[in-house]
Amino acid sequence: MSTKQVVFKKLSRDKSVGIYMGKRDFVDHCDFVEPVDGVVIVDPKLLQGKKAFVVLCCTFRYGRDDDDNVLASSSAGSCTGAASRRSCCTSWAATLTPSSSRWGWGHWGAWLWCVAHVNLCVLYPTHQFPDNLPCSVQPAPTDVGKKCAVEFEVKAFCAKGHDDKVQKRSSVSLAIRKVQYAPERGGAPPSVELSREFGASEKALHVEACLEKQGTYYHGEPIGVHVNISNGSSKTVKNIIVMVEQVANVVLYSNDSYAETVATVETPDTVESGASLQATYTILPLLANNRKQRGIALDGKLKHEDTNLASSSIVKDGVLPEVLGILVSYRLLVKLVVGGSV
Repeated sequence: MSTKQVVFKKLSRDKSVGIYMGKRDFVDHCDFVEPVDGVVIVDPKLLQGKKAFVVLCCTFRYGRDDDDNVLASSSAGSCTGAASRRSCCTSWAATLTPSSSRWGWGHWGAWLWCVAHVNLCVLYPTHQFPDNLPCSVQPAPTDVGKKCAVEFEVKAFCAKGHDDKVQKRSSVSLAIRKVQYAPERGGAPPSVELSREFGASEKALHVEACLEKQGTYYHGEPIGVHVNISNGSSKTVKNIIVMVEQVANVVLYSNDSYAETVATVETPDTVESGASLQATYTILPLLANNRKQRGIALDGKLKHEDTNLASSSIVKDGVLPEVLGILVSYRLLVKLVVGGSV
C-alpha cells in the first residue's frame, strides 16, 4: 500500500518562480531545530544578469501595520534597521545562477522533473533556524488585524542583489511555522501553599495546591491538581474555583503583559469552620472553548488548518528573552470564596 506524499506549492503571479515543500511545520526540539528545505523553480529568462535568492524570514508584528518597525538580522548575525515593519531575523540562502552546479541538470525541463520527485532532489541550500528565534504566535480569530504575532515565511525571487527592488509579480512567499516541542522533565510536581487569617478567628485558613506531575503538559492533556484545605478559621468556604490563565509578555521593545483566563472549573464543594477537604480537580484548557475569547495568543496557523493555544515559551541558555518577541506562559490559580470574599 503506497503512502500519499503531500507537497505544498506556491507560484508567483507570472508563474516564473515557484516554491515546493514537503512540509510546513518545523519543530524546535530545544537541542536542535528541524532544517527548512524544499525545491525552488525559476524560469531561466529571469536569470539573465540576475541571481536567484531564497530567504527565510521571521517577522514580529505588534500594533498597527503602519506602526511596525524593521529589525533584520542576517545569518551572520549583523543587524540593519529599516522602516515599515519589524523582522526578528532574515537568513539568506546561497545565491543561484544559470551556471551554478546546484541547479542539477541546468535545463528547465529537468528542473520540472526534479519537482515531480521532490523527495529526491533539493535545488537550494537548506536553511538552518538560528537558535535565538521564537516560535510562531498569532492573535485570536476574534482579534481584528495582526496586532501581536510572530510569523515565518520562505521567499524566493530574482535580482542583481538582495538589496535591489523586487518585482512582486516575479516573487513568491510561502508561510511556514516553527513549533515548540517540550521534552518531559523530571523532578517533584510544583506546589504552593497559603494561609489567611481573619480578624475574629483564632486560627488561619490554610490551602495547598499541587499538580499531579511535573509541570509539562501537552495540548489536549488534562491537568490534574490536588487541593488540600484546612479551615481553622470561623469562616465557611462557600465555593472553590480552579482557573488556568495564559500570560503573554511582549518583550521585544516594550514591557506589555496580558493575562487571559482560558479554562475555569467552579465546584460546589464547601468547607465548614474547623473542617478539612482533600480533593483532586481536573481542568483542560482548549482552543475549542476559547474561540470567541479576545486577547489570547495562539500557535501560528497555516491556511485551512486548525491550531492550538500558544505553547509555553522556552528560553534557551545564552539567549536573551527580548529576542523572542513574545513570551507565553501559563499559571494555575485556586480561588476560595469565603463569606463573600476571595
